[in-house]
Amino acid sequence: MVTRAISHSTDGDTRRRVTRLLLERGHATAAELAAALGITATATRRHLDVMEAEGQVETRVVKTAGRGRPAKSYQLTPAARTNNLGHTYDDLAMEALRWIRRFEGEDAVGGFAAEQVARLEARCRAAMDAVDSDDPMARAQALASAMSGEGYAATASVIASGGQICQHHCPVAGVAAEFPQLCEAETRVISRLLGVHVQRLATIANGDGVCTTHVPGTNRGLRAATAGEGGGPVPLPDPERADR
Repeated sequence: MVTRAISHSTDGDTRRRVTRLLLERGHATAAELAAALGITATATRRHLDVMEAEGQVETRVVKTAGRGRPAKSYQLTPAARTNNLGHTYDDLAMEALRWIRRFEGEDAVGGFAAEQVARLEARCRAAMDAVDSDDPMARAQALASAMSGEGYAATASVIASGGQICQHHCPVAGVAAEFPQLCEAETRVISRLLGVHVQRLATIANGDGVCTTHVPGTNRGLRAATAGEGGGPVPLPDPERADR
């Protein structure tokens, strides 16, 4: 009896670690998870099979570089995200937005979304005031930290074309799936806070594992003015013409 209780406890700890890894990475294969967990791939698949049966993870097929069979990748289900992290909007909020759209139109929904994220912008801007730099990546790091404090589990990293902010949790994903105005307003907030035009590449609300926002580097021509709600996207320059 004691041995069985210890086994259940250990299994629960491992599955919580799997959940955290999938939250951070968006998706991963059993082999990748096994390497991170420090256990065998067979043991990892056993945990994943149980989690899949419980509706905590789902699979998708990803292409491999070689001629081998496509790999099976795992990601958290929407239910798992809700159960483990929660959402700040409930059914009442969804119905309220549907009412606004039905009687006031899409523009009114956009106005509501802008007002909601304005509060987030004010709190994040206050947290970023201590950043003594105009470098977009320095500000991206500070913004990611501020957004994590708001429940977004955000990280910032440097990539070849500049950087990116990844939000591993979206508190309003369920609502944003039906009302993309929330994602659009949030993207404009990120752009204004960083002082550059950013591009949203993926969203949890659209079924992706992580909300990913590209932040251009400080190379000539990549900065863009983003003041004001009405400013439209500024296209990134053609790399082949950058040095001409």
